[in-house]
Amino acid sequence: MIGVVTGWRAEARCLEGLAVEIACSGARPARARAEAARLLARGAAGLVSFGLAGGLSPAVAPGDLLVAETVLLPGGAALATDAAWRGRLLAALAAAGIRPHRAAVAGSDQLLATTGAKRALFEATGALAVDMESHAVAAAAQAAGRPFVVLRAIADPHDQALPRAALVALGPGGEVRLPALARALLARPGELPALLRLGARSRRALSRLRRVVLLAGAAIDG
Repeated sequence: MIGVVTGWRAEARCLEGLAVEIACSGARPARARAEAARLLARGAAGLVSFGLAGGLSPAVAPGDLLVAETVLLPGGAALATDAAWRGRLLAALAAAGIRPHRAAVAGSDQLLATTGAKRALFEATGALAVDMESHAVAAAAQAAGRPFVVLRAIADPHDQALPRAALVALGPGGEVRLPALARALLARPGELPALLRLGARSRRALSRLRRVVLLAGAAIDG
């Protein structure tokens, strides 16, 4: 069995049809660590960090795919993804005509909501993207001596700040909390255009992930 950690349920739905066990963290790193450990305790032979990511570099755009070679932890350590598993995934994607970025992804314990925060992390690490699950998955897999890989799609580009409404919308189980989102928009109606842009870009990225699962899913679930 392969365990997959995502941030929200929309990402998990992209994996329908695969023989994997999925855990949603709600973009909460502590929960991602706990869920990764739970999957390993249940006998997962390996872990996948799967879903959306924020762009840190002008080299990546919304909808671009990233297969990480390394995961950079907030403390500065770098953990390499499993070379053999990564190679199988890249080969399956190449056979389907898909050529993702191959680079480092940075893990963050906090959501990077401003362009300044994104720029600072890029300058400090050189990572192309950031998410809030991969470092938890990497650390748990290393501690258990199990392999892991990272497959992400870029949602927000390096020069887009995240509207505050988006920060309160995601529940702890990865669900979108519509009442909380509505309240946030009533308090800040000017954020609606940015939220709509983020939604459109996220849908594009999710579509890319679904296509990957359809074309190369066997390389994900082992």
